Amino acid sequence: MTAARVLITAASEEWALIAARMTTGYAASVIGCDAEAGIERVLPADLSPDGRPAVSVLLFGFSRDGLQKAVVNRVAQCILTCPTTACYNGLPTTDGKTIRVGGNLRFFGDGWQISKLLEGRRYWRMPVMDGEFLCEDMFGTIKGVAGGNFLILGQTSELALSAAMAAVEAIRPIPGVILPFPGGIVRSGSKVGSRYKKLRASTNEAYCPTLRGIVKTALPDKVGGVYEIVIDGLDLASVEEAMRRGIRAACRPGIERISAGNYGGKLGPHHLHPRRLLM
Repeated sequence: MTAARVLITAASEEWALIAARMTTGYAASVIGCDAEAGIERVLPADLSPDGRPAVSVLLFGFSRDGLQKAVVNRVAQCILTCPTTACYNGLPTTDGKTIRVGGNLRFFGDGWQISKLLEGRRYWRMPVMDGEFLCEDMFGTIKGVAGGNFLILGQTSELALSAAMAAVEAIRPIPGVILPFPGGIVRSGSKVGSRYKKLRASTNEAYCPTLRGIVKTALPDKVGGVYEIVIDGLDLASVEEAMRRGIRAACRPGIERISAGNYGGKLGPHHLHPRRLLM
């Protein structure tokens, strides 16, 4: 999918994180959301665009046009509105694969907005009630890899959840990746398609413990709960490393098996085989 990196700065880390959490809300899956998004990391001071506390957010969309719409809407509603914030591009723009963000938001200034060109990068300044909101004009995009996944099959749902939380903790420090689902963990693993024609995805009944005995199950006898980890990254290597660390962290007492969703190439060209990644 197409990816963008948004850098949010504010007067304090607390406000930068508030804006980042709002921006990444309702962005678990492009199956039902306008984007997949998550907080990448809190940036060290030397990487902050303006020297203030900063947070990096990654957003993924099916297309550049769709991603631009999602980013503009989310910056407008969640960053522009948040006290003391500013918004900067976090990816190269030299290849021309860009989306316009500040240039679309400038109209909120109602004619009072001004622009500045600094070192070849244009910024828009819009007056707001606590001073001004600054937003970079153009944001770079790249082709990222979304939907890397693995399944944690535990003897109980409690044991599976504990292992999934350990996997999330192992993955979060890796730059260039996000875990877009709530807390980084998915309870409602899906398959492609449905018996209902309008649905693009539906519950993966083969991994639902309550359906064991009435469907063709993929669950060993001792498994009572399953959780999925879904990973989006700026490149394939980052997603592979995230899967390696997450799988190793999830291998703990009470976990019967690590598996993964197999969609037969219907969701993209990349195939990440857990066994191969760990060799």
